Amino acid sequence: MKTIKIIYWTTTSLLVLLSAASAYGYLTQAEMQQSFLHLGFPDYFRVELAIAKLAGAVILPAPVKARYKEWAYVGFAIVYISAIIAHGSVADPFVSTVFPLVALVLLLASYTTYHRVQAVF
Repeated sequence: MKTIKIIYWTTTSLLVLLSAASAYGYLTQAEMQQSFLHLGFPDYFRVELAIAKLAGAVILPAPVKARYKEWAYVGFAIVYISAIIAHGSVADPFVSTVFPLVALVLLLASYTTYHRVQAVF
């Protein structure tokens, strides 16, 4: 059980840090603004996505009801799968999809171990 908790907290912490860092980049870096325009998204979507990622980054490690965590996991899954599709649809190089793929793997590991930790209690 201790190993499962370590995996859960490690993957969740990495996911939270990646999400918060990308949200910060969305709001502060001109390159990120250009990236969203390159993908065909309006500028307000960049701000909306940053706020959603920050909210999810707060909810995942917080001691809140499981329902809220489930919605955060679903939201992140939609974001990362959509990012993979968006980069693929504009023929970006494969390296552009590495971040969403890594984040999706972390998300799946965090989600799976979250349920295993909750099953014990």
